[in-house]
Amino acid sequence: MTDHRDAVLRLWGRQLFERQGEPLAWAEGVLGATGRPLTVVTSAMSGRLDALADSPSDRAWLLFRTVAKLVANLRADGRYDAYVGTRIGPLALRLGELEPSLAGPLGDALGHLPDGPASLVTVHAAELSRSHTQRLRAIDALLEWAELGHPQARAALSDVASDHRMQEVTVWTKALNRIALFGDASVEQGLLRALADTGHRGVRWTALACAELGFRRAVPLIIALLEHPDPMVREGACEALGIFEDPAAIPALAARLDDEIPWVRSRAALALGHIGGDRALAVLWQAMMERRNPKANHLASAIAAFGPPVVDDLITLTTDPDPDLRALACRALGSTADGRALPVLERLAAHDLVRTTLGCLVATAAKQGLRTARRIRARTAST
Repeated sequence: MTDHRDAVLRLWGRQLFERQGEPLAWAEGVLGATGRPLTVVTSAMSGRLDALADSPSDRAWLLFRTVAKLVANLRADGRYDAYVGTRIGPLALRLGELEPSLAGPLGDALGHLPDGPASLVTVHAAELSRSHTQRLRAIDALLEWAELGHPQARAALSDVASDHRMQEVTVWTKALNRIALFGDASVEQGLLRALADTGHRGVRWTALACAELGFRRAVPLIIALLEHPDPMVREGACEALGIFEDPAAIPALAARLDDEIPWVRSRAALALGHIGGDRALAVLWQAMMERRNPKANHLASAIAAFGPPVVDDLITLTTDPDPDLRALACRALGSTADGRALPVLERLAAHDLVRTTLGCLVATAAKQGLRTARRIRARTAST
């Protein structure tokens, strides 16, 4: 408990309170273990804090009065409160440090003293095999301990990620959402096995976890997920492949540019932009020029990610007879924030009043592009 002591105490205090089946009885026991007169404890439990007004003003008594107030607040509603539940344990523990003779009785009253979080982490790991509520609470607690750097918590989480067949899907996805806290080579085989189980409801998060940890053996399995019937899985697969930046995924991602779900199409375009290179650019450009979907702003944004090399071609596209293409070129030019694009956008914003298929003016698209470019340039200049 030498590192992150305050954070560990706060986490311990919250979890300690959450475990109390009868929080008022527990709080009364803590107050009784402080060594204060029974009449004072009784007054505090009944909410008559005015009885504490004449108590000594040394630090130990000040701590006791704070704990008493917390208990009085707790009595008012009996529910977990960030101010009440979290602080009773840590404050009482500090009281025991100020008055060593009370450390034993307070320790007995508090229970699970943080002589190091290992004992609590062990409890959390055991709870992963209990009720649904306990499992969810346990995985959240283990993630918080892992964030504080506790190796035993990281090991317990690695066990969770190593076999999806043993985990409830909500527990599995909670762990995988924060895989960076504990993931290493030891979980690779388990994640690959889960990725191959395409009927598992957590397969989307498995793909993203593999991408975050850089497990390149997962790429073929994730490419196969682009044909999954669940659009959420297809979208997650696109995102994961964009993180990998593997050119082998380009043909499969190109097919997703025609997906029936708009946000899958958008994620596929974004992934191609992340992968980069001539092949990915050619795929995006062809899809935009063929106008297979009138709402193709995602293609323009993805093309803009290629930066200066595409600016001249986009400027040329602003002279195309098709207003849809001119509007897309304007939006893409705005996202590049390239200085060469500004006079072109200004001219179109002032003069191109032709309507697109969707009913907006090309001039409006040019104005939007200008706003985007100026915002990006201002942000860049400030940094």
